[in-house]
Amino acid sequence: MATFSELGIHKSYIKGLKELNIVKPTEIQETVIPVLLESKTDLIGLAQTGTGKTAAFGLPVLHAIDTYNSSVQALIIAPTRELVQQIQKQLFRFTKYIEHKIFAEGVYGGEKIDKQINKLKRTTHIIVATPGRLLDLIERGAVDISKIKILVLDEADEMLSMGFKEDLNKILKFNTSRRNTWLFSATMPVEIKNIIKNYMSPNAVRVEVNKNALVNENISHHYIQTTIKDKVNMIIRILDKRPDERGIIFCRTKAGAKALSEQLQHEGFAVGALEGDMQQKERDKVMRAFKNESLQVLISTDVSARGIDVNNLGFVLHHQLPEHIDYYTHRSGRTARAGKTGQSIALIIPGEMQKVIDTQKALGIVFREITM
Repeated sequence: MATFSELGIHKSYIKGLKELNIVKPTEIQETVIPVLLESKTDLIGLAQTGTGKTAAFGLPVLHAIDTYNSSVQALIIAPTRELVQQIQKQLFRFTKYIEHKIFAEGVYGGEKIDKQINKLKRTTHIIVATPGRLLDLIERGAVDISKIKILVLDEADEMLSMGFKEDLNKILKFNTSRRNTWLFSATMPVEIKNIIKNYMSPNAVRVEVNKNALVNENISHHYIQTTIKDKVNMIIRILDKRPDERGIIFCRTKAGAKALSEQLQHEGFAVGALEGDMQQKERDKVMRAFKNESLQVLISTDVSARGIDVNNLGFVLHHQLPEHIDYYTHRSGRTARAGKTGQSIALIIPGEMQKVIDTQKALGIVFREITM
C-alpha cells in the first residue's frame, strides 16, 4: 500500500489530508494520482461514486496550477450543484497549508448569475461548474477557458442522463487547444464513448477500479417479498428496526415519493422528500436537515437524488426496483461510502422475481431474501 507522499503528493497537501482523516490512498487514488502527476495525458476512469475520486483528480489538478499565472487553468464539470459545492469545498480543504494560494470558484444554476460573475472577476485558477451555468457564463464572456490545461468531467454518465449532452459538446468544442481531459464515469453508455472518440486522445490512459465489481462490494443486497397493499407497513417495520440508522428510500415517481413521505410523517417518522420540481432553496433545506441528522430518512426519485453524498448511510430501500440497471448501481451506491458497509433492500411484489434475477446477472451480485 503506497502512501500519498510515495504517490508524489507534496507534503504541504499531506498535512491538509491528514486533518481530513485521509491517510491511506484508495484504489483509484493509488492508480490515478501517479499517472496524472507524471505525464500530461488524457484519462478515462471507470469508477463508482464513493471511491475517493475527488482527491484522485483534485490533487493532480492542484499540483498542475501555476500560482503566478492568474488565468483559469483547470475546469471541473459535475452534474449537480451539490457535487460542485462538495468538490470546491474539498479543494479548499486540501490547500489549507500550501504556500501560494490557489483559488477555486464554484458556479451552478439556482444562484444569481451576477453574483457569480463578480466572484469570477477575482483571481480564479480553477472553476468547478455545472454544464448549463458554465456555458451561460462562457457565452456572456464572463469566463475565458481558452488557457485551460486540464478539463475534468466528473460523473459524466449522470450529466448525460440529466440532459446536458448539448451543453457538454459545446463546452468541449470551445477549448480544444492543448488541454488534457480526464473523464470519470460509473458506466460507459454509447454517448460517453462518443465524447471519448470526439474529444479525447486515442492514447488516453484507461483505469478501471474493481473491474468485476460494478457495485461497491461493501453493500449487501436483499429483497423482501410483499404486496402492493402491504408495502407501506413493510417500510414502517423496516424503519422501526433501524431507529439509529439513516437511509434513502427510492420511489419511481414524484407522486409516489410525495405520498410515501406524507404517510411516514403521519406515522411519526423523521422523513423528508426530495422532489423534482422543488425550488433549490427547499432542496437545500431538506439536504441540510438530512446531513445534520434531524431527518432520519430521505425519500427521493432517481433524478432528484443525483449528486447526493452523505456519509454513514446504513441502508437504501427500493420501494420498487428501478427501470434501468444503471439506476440500481447509482441508488445502491449512496450507501457504503468511504469504506463503510451498507444494505440495499428491495421490496418485491408477486411477479417481480425475474427483475431480481436480471439485476443479479447484469451486475454480478447476489440478493438474499429477508423475511420479516
